[in-house]
Amino acid sequence: MAAGLDLISARTALAGAAIALAIATGAAAQEATPVPNSVSVLDLPENPTLFGTSLPSIVKATAIVNGEVITQTDIDQRLALLAISNGGQIPSGEIERLRAQVLRNLIDETLQIQAARAAEIKITPEDVDKTVARISANVKQTPEQMAEYLKSQGSSIRSIRRQIEGEIAWTRLQRAKIESQVSVGEEEVKSVIERLNASKGTEEFRVGEIFLSATRDNQEQVLANANKVLEQLKAGASFAGYARQFSEASTAAVGGDLGWVRPEQIPDQLATVLRAMTAGQVSNPIAVPGGYSIIAVQDTRKILTADPRNAVLSLKQVSITFPKDTPKQQAEPIVTRFATAAQNVGGCGGAERIATEFNGEVVQSDHVKLRELPPALQQMMIPMQVGQATRPFGSLDEGVRILVLCGRDEVDSTAPTYDQVYAQLNEERVNMRARRYLRDLRRDAVIDFR
Repeated sequence: MAAGLDLISARTALAGAAIALAIATGAAAQEATPVPNSVSVLDLPENPTLFGTSLPSIVKATAIVNGEVITQTDIDQRLALLAISNGGQIPSGEIERLRAQVLRNLIDETLQIQAARAAEIKITPEDVDKTVARISANVKQTPEQMAEYLKSQGSSIRSIRRQIEGEIAWTRLQRAKIESQVSVGEEEVKSVIERLNASKGTEEFRVGEIFLSATRDNQEQVLANANKVLEQLKAGASFAGYARQFSEASTAAVGGDLGWVRPEQIPDQLATVLRAMTAGQVSNPIAVPGGYSIIAVQDTRKILTADPRNAVLSLKQVSITFPKDTPKQQAEPIVTRFATAAQNVGGCGGAERIATEFNGEVVQSDHVKLRELPPALQQMMIPMQVGQATRPFGSLDEGVRILVLCGRDEVDSTAPTYDQVYAQLNEERVNMRARRYLRDLRRDAVIDFR
């Protein structure tokens, strides 16, 4: 394996970004009740005669959004990005539906970039370069290597750069057009802190959401699409990947992460389902104002209560690898000796000795949050003392590893600060207005399908 706590670092980086950007109140699922159906005002005939030719149910041609072209290649390359996040495969029966959804996403992305441009918000190539460099570093590649990989998978670096540009444009546009109009009162913040203190010991959830908007006219189709998304998630598709590509909530950019929420902080429709869920579960589509939501519980904890998983760890990882196609019977004795050596590691300094003995590799990582390790490793490491090592884990194909615990700092569970609560409330309102703003952009756009 490449250097670094690959799996752990990737999870930590994603979670850190999500916590910084997500909203603890779950407001991305909330918005004003949509305008009631006004069909009666239109005085429509019961059995109308239809003229002209029908639009195909799945639009395969390009679209022109306010004069800007979205090509079939754009759609194919973005679909390939989704396939990569889904392990490289998309069921053939899902391709056309996903292609139509990708087109809708590209239209929204184009509208967001156009709105930022109209507001004289400039996104430079250097801005995009920084994010590309960070993403490629997370997968242990250079931007050039990542570009080649994307090309080999049927996508392109241009497609991912376009998506990054859209996310930056939308974030800056919200900051310029929406955040300045949002206000949070001091009494509101104090009230939230008081409620948190009163809720000490009650359970809260780390929640992800995929939101698909619907109207009375298309709700059956949207529900069918939501159920197909659910099938893919149950088959092992990445929740964050699907949320990033298909969710219409403003949290899509952070993989649908709503942060830590309590049931009473989110709409009743979601809260009722959430209370019955446990970590690792994904819900069926839930009808909410404006559409359908699928929620996933990533973790649970009790408010303001000490939790050993809050500890921050200093770790050394010792990994050993095997040549490709090494027979299992040949590798097993080595893994057994590796396990025995781990039990007798003799403190953090013994990691290098074991690595030398097994021709392995040592990587050190500090400030690792125990909560953000894979669940199986969390349970293994909660009772461990400094200087002990885990049992070996991994696979013969990807390498077998142990983690040596070099330090543990316990973290007290305290009430959030005034500034933290203020930021959460502010972000909640920004998200709600951003949803309405995007809806207005769609309404006013001139979109021509070819």
